[in-house]
Amino acid sequence: MKVSGNLKGISQVMMDRLNHLYELPVERGLVVDEVLALEMAAITRITRKEIAVYLDRHGKVLHVAIGNDDTVPLEEISLRRSEKGLSGVRCVHTHPGGDGQLSSVDLAALEMMHFDCMAALGVLEDGTVGTVGIAFKSSDPDHAGILHRVLPGLNALKEIDFLAIVAEIDKGTDQLHTVEKIKNREKAFLVALQRDALLENVEESLNELEQLVETAGVFVVGKDIQKRSRPDAATYIGQGKVRDIQLLAQAEGIDVVIFDDELSPAQQRNLENLIGVKIIDRSMLILDIFAQRAWSNEGKLQVELAQLKYLLPRLMGQGTVLSRLGGGIATRGPGETKLEVDRRRIRKRITDLEQRLEMVKKSRALHRKRWAAMELPVVALVGYTNAGKSTLMQALTGAQVLIEDKLFATLDSTTRKVDFSDGRSFLLTDTVGFIRKLPHHLIAAFRGTLEETVEADLLLHVLDGSSEQAEEQGDTVHRVLKDLGIGDKPIITVINKADLVTYEGTIKRLLHQYEPAVAVSARKKTGLEALLKMIEETLHQDLVLVQMMIPFHKASLVAEIHSQGKMIKEEYLPEGINIEAYVDQRLKSILERGLVTP
Repeated sequence: MKVSGNLKGISQVMMDRLNHLYELPVERGLVVDEVLALEMAAITRITRKEIAVYLDRHGKVLHVAIGNDDTVPLEEISLRRSEKGLSGVRCVHTHPGGDGQLSSVDLAALEMMHFDCMAALGVLEDGTVGTVGIAFKSSDPDHAGILHRVLPGLNALKEIDFLAIVAEIDKGTDQLHTVEKIKNREKAFLVALQRDALLENVEESLNELEQLVETAGVFVVGKDIQKRSRPDAATYIGQGKVRDIQLLAQAEGIDVVIFDDELSPAQQRNLENLIGVKIIDRSMLILDIFAQRAWSNEGKLQVELAQLKYLLPRLMGQGTVLSRLGGGIATRGPGETKLEVDRRRIRKRITDLEQRLEMVKKSRALHRKRWAAMELPVVALVGYTNAGKSTLMQALTGAQVLIEDKLFATLDSTTRKVDFSDGRSFLLTDTVGFIRKLPHHLIAAFRGTLEETVEADLLLHVLDGSSEQAEEQGDTVHRVLKDLGIGDKPIITVINKADLVTYEGTIKRLLHQYEPAVAVSARKKTGLEALLKMIEETLHQDLVLVQMMIPFHKASLVAEIHSQGKMIKEEYLPEGINIEAYVDQRLKSILERGLVTP
């Protein structure tokens, strides 16, 4: 057993007294014994530092820690219960100044560490205990939260039936489990900033960030929203909130703190120095997911390019690690720092990647040329990530594309041919999903993939009708399309997951709001006929009537009319094939070249 925390300046005498706390048992049923509480208060009066002890339900002191004048490190416990259960451990600590009021950090630690209870002893100038703060998690499943009280002193604390309260909280949740289940996963804490936006919108964005984190395979241990009129230039969220998060990171063993907005290089560096764990923002998180999900050569190149462009301005010096490499004979002068070498290598790699992507772009252009030779209209699927684009693609074409209930399940575009009932066809392309706060450099990196969307004749906007944020997601998609310069293309909105919508009025409202629109269930393959009919009408709404005589040696054009237009009359005469059909302007110009009009 040892004492942890800020031991700087602690004499051997005080260390002996701190170690002696392990030998002071607490009577079963009491939150803390008076002897132990007064000894903690005496040490706090002398050292002017907070003292914390952790006790099990038998009253045994498991750990002792010492902190600063207003904070104390919270040690991670190795035993947990279910989500609503308790750890079987309580934390009792001192507050110099006589005020036992629990801080927001104390209450957050109670919630996140699943403590039986959190207690604070307010230590007066004479070393006695003033007010005592104590808090338990609520035992009412319908009213989750924390029950917090401030008591006038130790005598009032003795009246608390500690074991009866924790038994009530723990009722029905006695299945113990260890943190072994998540020990191999990084633990993350999420942070968002509320400025002028509504709290509801910030919470939605933070919940989406949590989905992204889970998609990346990281375990979320908590999240918080900081309200500020504007971001702090140095730390984004302010020094006070940074210190709170630093304590929580220490308490919960957090590996990474993830911010819901993009941080500047300076903010990221300052936060890492102050909190002491890895700091990433929403952009870096999305890039990490893309790196996991990209499977094609082009996709991998695009992700690496975006990552390097993100990393370049964030390189910084690291003391002697980046000292000069030159010096000595024939190398006089400061030489080249490791930082400069890293930057030069990254710039060279960016140039190489851009050149390779340019070659891929040319290859893609040739590929599109082959599709264009078929003279088929192109329809592109666009929409919010996880709206069901890949499921709809599979339902319409039978293509074996990856389908997962995760954000950004697919990144690489897929193109397949779809036939109408009358024999005509079109090309359907699946593209990467959009998301709110999609980084601009990411859009730039994937512009090659998104060219499929730019070249399309018609866009199918797939909207998750079952989502409570359907309208917000729809607005996000339209903003991204506008950024790509294709916001004025013909669009049909496909209200997907209609089978999961419980209120019929929701579907009616969305259909009216996004007209032209159609409701489908790609998973159950319902509504697809109506969708295909709407696509057909939209693609062929500019058909014109033509009457032509086609020579027999160009009879292949008749097949084009059957596949691309709508044949009204087809008559075989000695001089050729007399046809009457509805075709679009593109096919009309092809037919007219070299043909004789009767």
